[in-house]
Amino acid sequence: MDRGPQGSYTSLRIAGRSVKAFVPNALPPHPPIEWTPELHHKYDRAFFALGKLSSTMALLSYTVPALYMYLRKEELLSCMISGNRSSLTDILMFELKKKPSAPQGDAREVRSCIAALNYGILRLDKGMPLSIRLLREMHGILIYYNHGGTRAASELRGRQHWARGTTSPHPIHALYVSTPAKDVPECMDELALFLSEKPVGIPVLIKTALAYAQFITICPFSNYNGLIGRLLILLLLHNQQVLKEPALFTSLYFKANRQQYHDTLDAVRQNGDWEAWLDFFADAIITGATQTMETMEELEELFGDDHKKIRQMGRINTSVLRTHRALIERPLATPKWVVKKTGLSPATVNKALAHLEQLNIVEEMTSQKRNRIFTYTRYLRLMSRDTELPTPD
Repeated sequence: MDRGPQGSYTSLRIAGRSVKAFVPNALPPHPPIEWTPELHHKYDRAFFALGKLSSTMALLSYTVPALYMYLRKEELLSCMISGNRSSLTDILMFELKKKPSAPQGDAREVRSCIAALNYGILRLDKGMPLSIRLLREMHGILIYYNHGGTRAASELRGRQHWARGTTSPHPIHALYVSTPAKDVPECMDELALFLSEKPVGIPVLIKTALAYAQFITICPFSNYNGLIGRLLILLLLHNQQVLKEPALFTSLYFKANRQQYHDTLDAVRQNGDWEAWLDFFADAIITGATQTMETMEELEELFGDDHKKIRQMGRINTSVLRTHRALIERPLATPKWVVKKTGLSPATVNKALAHLEQLNIVEEMTSQKRNRIFTYTRYLRLMSRDTELPTPD
């Protein structure tokens, strides 16, 4: 639907040249969304996919220990959209305080996203409303992890922001020049009202799609807007109890369909075509939920098969099972970490890891007598799918 521009343009002069920055109208869209049968059906499918994902997570045996790996993968994919070069192995090595193959700053960025998401969910579960204050606190965590300083809520940006479309640093060549800094506080106050159920009655998945697009349009922070925006999706779905656990991969769909992602957001700003964006967002939810379910079911089969192998060992299987369960949470680990995680003695852990090696469940990857690192190879390989960087020509 063509509603015309969903906001106004303000002329700015930067480095002696004139550019136009966009100030979005407040949500919800006006005129209201045109619910064609096709769009209505698409959102029915998206709600069904999320419901099925939640049901699947509740039924599977290994959801809780594996959940942290899901979060690592989603936040890695989210960071890769902005050029991060890490792998899941790099993230796990960084957590062990070992040197990753990618720059340490890239691994640190992914870890900071996980910390920010965990913080946001904890605050919501303790009764804090989903507010701009909470987003500022989460952004402050990203700043703290990646740039140091104090772990405090960040401030809304005070300088102009734009998305570079070329190697030129000047905004006249930008893909999009976001809201002028002086208008950011008012725009974020309007978004806060929308998030706090004013107006009421907008289904959560539609509200999530609209709020995400608005947040990305405003770009309220000096950096990490894309990361916070994608975390906002998980927070909204969790806060409305659509997903009990934040295991949903939308970043992979955004990354794989990057041009369409930008085109549909541009169509919202320029023509008010919210329907095209809603259609794209629903596809991201359906694809992400389906991929997550498929991965979880594969992992359930893998863990179940390995569990059977261990139980066939006889009396020694108790400590091996505890070690195996610890490795589901962290599939690349040192014996020292397993000792801390399980409470078993170092000697018992080393024997358990040796048994897991004999069963071809884990591999020792350092070929050292000391400071050894073990990897749950098939698990890590399965979780690493779709995160591989392209091989240079």
